[in-house]
Amino acid sequence: MASADLREELDCSICLSTYTDPVMLRCGHNFCRVCIDRVLDTQDGSGVYSCPDCREEFQERPTLMRDFALCKIVKNFRQTDQHQEEITGICCTYCVDSPVPAVRSCLLCEASLCDKHLRAHSKSPEHILSDPSTSLEERKCSVHKKILEYYCTEDAACICVSCSLAGEHRGHRVEMLDEASEKKKKKMRNVLQKLITKRKETEERVRSLEERKRKTQEKAAGEAERVTALCTDIRRRVDDLEKKVLSEISRQEKKESLSLSALIHQLEIKKDELSRKMRHIEELCNMTDPLTVLQEPDTGDLCDPEEEGGDEDTGGHDKQPHDGDDLDVAVISHTLHTLCDVISGIRSGIYVVSPADILLDINTADNYLLISDDLKTATKTQNKLNCPQTAERFQDYQVMSRRGFTSGRYYWDVEISRSGCWGVGMCYSGIERRGRQSYIGYNNKSWSLWRYINNQYLVVHSSKQIFLPDNISSDRFRICLDYEAGQLSFYELCDPIRHLHTFTATFSEPLHAALCVCDCSIKILGGSRKWKKSI
Repeated sequence: MASADLREELDCSICLSTYTDPVMLRCGHNFCRVCIDRVLDTQDGSGVYSCPDCREEFQERPTLMRDFALCKIVKNFRQTDQHQEEITGICCTYCVDSPVPAVRSCLLCEASLCDKHLRAHSKSPEHILSDPSTSLEERKCSVHKKILEYYCTEDAACICVSCSLAGEHRGHRVEMLDEASEKKKKKMRNVLQKLITKRKETEERVRSLEERKRKTQEKAAGEAERVTALCTDIRRRVDDLEKKVLSEISRQEKKESLSLSALIHQLEIKKDELSRKMRHIEELCNMTDPLTVLQEPDTGDLCDPEEEGGDEDTGGHDKQPHDGDDLDVAVISHTLHTLCDVISGIRSGIYVVSPADILLDINTADNYLLISDDLKTATKTQNKLNCPQTAERFQDYQVMSRRGFTSGRYYWDVEISRSGCWGVGMCYSGIERRGRQSYIGYNNKSWSLWRYINNQYLVVHSSKQIFLPDNISSDRFRICLDYEAGQLSFYELCDPIRHLHTFTATFSEPLHAALCVCDCSIKILGGSRKWKKSI
């Protein structure tokens, strides 16, 4: 904000206002160009010119020089004043010649003051100063027309001294405005701090979700690239197979055509020979001279010797070369069967059956769980089993698998026999075996999918529950493990298969399959190992 001292230095001594296009005489004094031109015009008839400030005389009309430094200062000063006026919109009440931004307002005088008039203003206590304001009436009591100096804590209202002593707020607990304001500011600062904390938590959550979104996009892009490469490989193999089959068909067609052409040529020659013999016999039959007829060889001699020999071998039928009725479809079919091999190879490249299935460890099963002979099914029983109580045996209806997984990608499916309360998941072998902290998911050593009796599904880790949509209706579920990637996923085996949730962690120990069978039966359908095919 421009100070009063600086304003005085920038005032023209002729018009007593801030310089407009300031210029300088040789003596060094500055004036507005219009003002000094007007003064010099009045001195034209006197034959001598003088400075209005120092009275230095000039024999000729002085040349006006522009002070660029002063012009820049005046420009910045005017911009500052304009900006200040735009901010407050309030000018000094007493600066009538030119608007000057006000810096304070006096509630008693109901006037706004600039720096210059503020220094001359009364310093008595009744002259209460405030920030510049155009609505000074609002700072006075509407009833007593006195300045609002107090705050009634009971009615939460700003009051004057008359309201407190004789008005409707008489006897109420009151505070000075500054004191009440500071208390309210303190409360607002506490609220502000809580809001800042919440905003930081929200920003952190946003960053976490953005990172998760980025990873999801990267994973989706990777999977899309893999599928594209896989489909490209399939198309290439199918195209190669098509070319191979068409080439084989063309080769066989040419071979058979050549064979049939040779056969046709032989038969044409034989046909001509037979036609010749037929004509000769017809001529003999038409002759009237018996001597000529009888002197001709026997008609049997006119037959083809090969035919006669053939009659004995083939029963009177012509002996034919290879007929070539069909293409060799067996060879073509064998080639086409390689298409199945291509598809099977692709399938096996994605899913290769694991050499070991998931089997339940009967030594970890709770005494109220009955484990089937094939170690695939766990069922809750009403009668307690007489199994030795060891440190590795669970309580509270749980059991884990024999095998632990330390690498690779696996999945295994489960089927629930009844819609009761149950849980499935994976855990470290060091999980607690007793108490609530032993339930899978309700500790930092296990991850689980749960169903409660009210048909509510949720996933749990470290006792943190994430509720899932309530439209799950299937009784089959899939658990997928990617150990190196640190991902454990749960799926509903519906049509199509539906992803429910994926946990992300850094696995540091062997992971075992785990079941909690509260009032149902859970069967493990199978386990397979998943490998990513290299294209």
